[in-house]
Amino acid sequence: MPGPDTRVVELRVHGVQGTTPQSLVDAVAAVDVAGDGLGRVVRPADRLRRPAPGPVLQANGRPVSRVVEGYVWGRMTSGGWAKATWALLFPFSLANVAHWMLPPTPSGSVPAHLLGACLRALLRLAALLLTVLLVAQLAVISLDLVASQCLAPGSPCLGGPSWPAEVPWVRSVSGMTPIALLLLVLHRVSSVDWRIERKAVPASSDGASGLPGAHVATDPDTPALRVLHLVAGLGTAVVLALGGPRGPLLAPGAHGVALTAAWVLGVALVGCAALAAMLLDDPTGGAPHRGGRWLRAALGRRPRRVLLTGAWVLFLVSTALLTRLPARLPGADLAVQLVAALVALVCLLIGLLLAPAALLARRTWRDQPRALRPWAGGWMAAPVVAIAALLGGGFGAGVALALRRALGHGELPRGYDHLALLWGVAGVLALVAGIAMAATTGAVRWSSLRRGEEWAREAALLHAGRARDLRRAARAWWWARWEQRHSHHVVLVAAGVLVAGAVPATVLRLRGIDPPAWARPLTGVGVVVLAVLAIALLRAVYLAARRPDNARQLGVLADLAAFWPREAHPVVPPCYALKVVPELVARVREHLADPGTRVVLAGHSQGSLLAAVAAARLLEELPPADAARLGLLTAGSQLQWAYPRAFPAVVPHSSLAALAGGLAGRWRALCRGTDPLGGAVTTWDRQVFDGMLLGTGFLPDGTTGALPPASRGPTGALVLGGDHWLPDPQHGPFPGRRWAAGVNRHADYTSDPEWDRAVAIAAGLEGVTTAAPPPGPVLPVARRGPVVATGFEAGPRGGSPVREPGPAEPRTGSGPAGRAEDATPGA
Repeated sequence: MPGPDTRVVELRVHGVQGTTPQSLVDAVAAVDVAGDGLGRVVRPADRLRRPAPGPVLQANGRPVSRVVEGYVWGRMTSGGWAKATWALLFPFSLANVAHWMLPPTPSGSVPAHLLGACLRALLRLAALLLTVLLVAQLAVISLDLVASQCLAPGSPCLGGPSWPAEVPWVRSVSGMTPIALLLLVLHRVSSVDWRIERKAVPASSDGASGLPGAHVATDPDTPALRVLHLVAGLGTAVVLALGGPRGPLLAPGAHGVALTAAWVLGVALVGCAALAAMLLDDPTGGAPHRGGRWLRAALGRRPRRVLLTGAWVLFLVSTALLTRLPARLPGADLAVQLVAALVALVCLLIGLLLAPAALLARRTWRDQPRALRPWAGGWMAAPVVAIAALLGGGFGAGVALALRRALGHGELPRGYDHLALLWGVAGVLALVAGIAMAATTGAVRWSSLRRGEEWAREAALLHAGRARDLRRAARAWWWARWEQRHSHHVVLVAAGVLVAGAVPATVLRLRGIDPPAWARPLTGVGVVVLAVLAIALLRAVYLAARRPDNARQLGVLADLAAFWPREAHPVVPPCYALKVVPELVARVREHLADPGTRVVLAGHSQGSLLAAVAAARLLEELPPADAARLGLLTAGSQLQWAYPRAFPAVVPHSSLAALAGGLAGRWRALCRGTDPLGGAVTTWDRQVFDGMLLGTGFLPDGTTGALPPASRGPTGALVLGGDHWLPDPQHGPFPGRRWAAGVNRHADYTSDPEWDRAVAIAAGLEGVTTAAPPPGPVLPVARRGPVVATGFEAGPRGGSPVREPGPAEPRTGSGPAGRAEDATPGA
């Protein structure tokens, strides 16, 4: 029981794209109380900028002192040119994310373990080939288009200067310098890491804890993988500069021997780097002693330095051997096409091997409801890596085509015409698919309007007696549910469209046939699409650096990708979770050192994942007496509809059940049916029957089963299990509380008065009543006018309609200060 010295520390964690410290802690001013500037712990501040106490928390009719803190991590992923340039490497991030989307490996299944090892090796190979493709495309631009053609004597490009052709090494140095700068940038950004201000808490060595995020740990093989990518890039540049895949340039005497030796060494560097990347076993870092020990020893710190130094020396020697470049770079066309073909082959193998791997892993989720099973049956990594490969090739081709048009001179490899055809066909198919999806959505929407009596039943419970709020909410519920159901379908359609566009281009190129006359309009469309892709991405990078508020979508994608540690590709943003989670854990431990303190980790959106992983780490190491004073609050979370379905091996549904059991009812989740990005976390299979909200969910002991009917909170929220369904628009306004008008969807969860009640329950200071809604006359919802589908599955067809309050009952359940329908804001 709480004593007079009991206090609650509410530690909030924001979502993607950052937030201001003031809005995080709901204050007009905030001040840092801990952190290093990147990871900031802030509190509300008074007029003298001193930390101020938070608002008093009411629990069971008595006040409890509360301290509100916020962990601000937005500076790790947004702001400035350095962060904005991550968008140029977005295909690398997608390849890295695809690794974390692999299906789980069932214990005791040898075929599943072999397939998992093969898939991890192929993903690392695909990631390395993306680096090689980037270097090859830059070589086509700098060495072939600019140095060999534009700076050639008599060229009309740039006024046709003659002195670069007369002075030795000018053209070769001008062509090789951009490649060297690119590789230096890749080396620099791949070496960036976060310094942790608190003692790191090690994750479970083999994931046996069963808690979410057990494998989210730094990979000990990342430094070796980084060197292998750089060596492969340097080797690719050497091979392309000295003649391409067909063989070295011809020269008399010792010069020719040196060219041949350098070319052979370049090929050896690329081959050895690809083989070593595939043999680096267990990229999760969970068991670094398994397999590849001899390779780890060979790629220690000193051997890595020697290997990288030797590769740079070979690059410089190759530049010196190019005294004069030919009029066209030989082998550039074949090199780009060969790398692209290898990338396509590896992606195809990944897709083929994922099918049996997903079937073998199916036994880990076949007993779950269909709405909780992984997307695409666990096969989602294949389309993601395919999109990464096609985006990488498309961006390089778009830049080359745009630069050739700007220069007004030059020839590109023949393969670029086929790539333009690919994107032209994909662009037309994307337009057709978009029209089809819009038409289908409109038809479903129209059908839902016609069947209004069967829809919006849960919203009717939340907005009983508020017809105008109900109509506004029902529309938002329908769209939010549609987005959640079909977001992964958009990814699958995008991958299918790009792959379908690649088929005719690949067939024509394999037969050595140029795009026919009838395909010229498609090729023109592809040129436009590629140019728009390159210009739009470069413009987005510029806006993200100069005006971050105007490029929120770019920041959201970067924030989501940067959550995952470097595994398949090392040249990705540093994982902020490796800094945020240990510092959250350390801060919670500091507060729990006071025996009268209870801590509630409160995360919104992406912050809910960080808070859940931190809570899981704390349950692993805290003694039971301290763990009993820990609670978790999530708001607008994707911990049910997105993360367990996209990343079934890292955040499986069973791990969430284990976390719920470890917290023993102290995990509360705030959700809105109008929120397209967040949803329920602890309940599923919800339906309305006889005026009551029913469902299945996590029980306090960590098992799953049927839950008691939802109870109505004092402010109109419906509490089913651990989920608090909030009315949106809010009921109120309530005296003494900030109020957010209108449909809030994914924003401003802290303004709802149910937030304080959820904090009190998560802190163990208050229980949840399970009383059913008060009885009343049965009235059909259809009398209020047609409404649309909600975010829940509707009840049985022909079942009892929603029960609305009777004339003698309060119009908002038992909530205080309920306002009449005519007083609805914005009505």
